[in-house]
Amino acid sequence: MRDLSCGDRRIYLEVEVRRVYCRWCRKVKRERLDWLANNPFYTKRFGYYVGRRCRSSSIKAVAGELHLDWKTVKALEKQYMAEQYRRVGVPGPKVIGIDEVSIRRGHTYRVVVSDLVRERPIWFGGSDRSEASVHGFYRWLGVKQCQGIRLVVMDMWKPFIKATREDVPQAAILFDKFHVLRQLGVALDEVRRREYARLKGKDRAYIKGQKYTLLSRWANLSSRGKRTLKRLLKANKRLNAAYLLKETFGQLWEYQSETWARKFFDNWRAALKWQRLEPYQRFARMVDRHWDGIAAYCLPENKVSLGFVEGLNNKIREIQRRAYGLRDEEYLRLKILTCMLPEI
Repeated sequence: MRDLSCGDRRIYLEVEVRRVYCRWCRKVKRERLDWLANNPFYTKRFGYYVGRRCRSSSIKAVAGELHLDWKTVKALEKQYMAEQYRRVGVPGPKVIGIDEVSIRRGHTYRVVVSDLVRERPIWFGGSDRSEASVHGFYRWLGVKQCQGIRLVVMDMWKPFIKATREDVPQAAILFDKFHVLRQLGVALDEVRRREYARLKGKDRAYIKGQKYTLLSRWANLSSRGKRTLKRLLKANKRLNAAYLLKETFGQLWEYQSETWARKFFDNWRAALKWQRLEPYQRFARMVDRHWDGIAAYCLPENKVSLGFVEGLNNKIREIQRRAYGLRDEEYLRLKILTCMLPEI
């Protein structure tokens, strides 16, 4: 069986394995060696080395480097990830984040649940992003562990809200800041498209090709982007008002008191009165309907890292892009559940 290499030399171990006759079941069985991988032609430490290499490289690249078949590399990596997941034990989360991830084209989704205190994913499954899939997570977690959950972070998807209120009624629901701001970005883009359709000739030139400049925060723009945005906002008063309203709305999550947060939102909404920004009016009505889940962030005990769920989604997309799509869903599940765990 193959062991860890020494320099550029491959090392193979030749071992005599005993076979014994069992009087109880009347069968011949082979001696179990704990230091062997599931594939008996490789040692466990070599398998773990393969698993560590696959955390930063593709299966194809690792197979070429170690002169192995890609199916062998994949099997060794799955054993490594399964051992990683086994060592962390059963989760007992206090604050969780629920989100969906697309695994292939055709609106095929799976639900990902993360522990926001320990900052790691703890569950990947379901058949879609329906209420039944979220119920499946709570059943897997168990009644005792569900009773310890005090806060659930999610987007404003009704099946997630309904399933959470049924299975963990004691938990507060907090709507993810990034999903709320994404809806505001959609409203701003709709204003941009309406202005582009309304204007004629040279007036359109300021708006054309500036979608992502408008959607970006001022602090994130380059010097060139800031100059372009200044020209655009100076040329179009309606987009100027829409952009300023978008930039100021982020202050809502800085308040420590729900009363002051509500006062800020009412003032922000009042500023829309004469602006003729119908997409913003719809957005304000949506925020008003989901106010309890947004204002929950004002409580000191609910000040959790809201960026982890979005960062995990980016990590999952990176895993899928590196593999050019994954057909083995169990492999994808292990890959997601162990992407934040320490190496072994």
